[in-house]
Amino acid sequence: MMQKRKEPNPYAPAPGEVSGEAKRAGFKLAPEQAVALAQYITLLLKWNRAMNLVGRADWPGVFRDLAADSLHLAEFLKGLAVPPQPLTLDLGAGAGLPGIPLRVLWPEGDYVLVEVREKRAIFLAQTVAAMKLARTFVQHGRAEVALAGLAGLGLLQPRERADLVLSRAFMPWPKLLPLAAELLAPGGRLVVLANEPPPVEQSAELGAGLLLEAAQEYPADGRSRYFWSLAPARP
Repeated sequence: MMQKRKEPNPYAPAPGEVSGEAKRAGFKLAPEQAVALAQYITLLLKWNRAMNLVGRADWPGVFRDLAADSLHLAEFLKGLAVPPQPLTLDLGAGAGLPGIPLRVLWPEGDYVLVEVREKRAIFLAQTVAAMKLARTFVQHGRAEVALAGLAGLGLLQPRERADLVLSRAFMPWPKLLPLAAELLAPGGRLVVLANEPPPVEQSAELGAGLLLEAAQEYPADGRSRYFWSLAPARP
């Protein structure tokens, strides 16, 4: 008698199943990374039943459509000229995508998930605590005042500006650029996760004194997405 093939749990992936999805996307996870990503997706889908954090309701769909961005982003960030131990602001962190999976794969420096919606900020804070993500903080409030709240997060060292600002579907990029320019240190970088290629060639100014430094196309759930890296123009 043939054994019925076991179907994956739509809400709680096993680490091996997450490793398999990552491998299909072209990445090899360390065992502890697979465990952490499985834990995050399980928490996300558990909270999603009450809060509608993500549109997808099954973990393979969430991984392929949303979490896989973080695997590509971790590799992209390694190629940018950011200082050691950077301060990163993740604007409009929402359900923690790309930020929480990114911290599993790229644990560099201090990382602040900035979210104005209270319920989502609570989800982020509880998830960061449950996963014991080092040097990862949640700032409940508006992005415009994110830097002012760093002391309350335990980031006691004086940091007037961020080394890296990340934005995924936070606001339209023409409105984002002036805000990011105010938050960035002179040698900092803004990275935009977009569904379209940048509208200018490399080294051209997009606005607010920010130049397009690099762009990368990558596949996600059968479609093309893009990273844009922008840096302040040198005076």
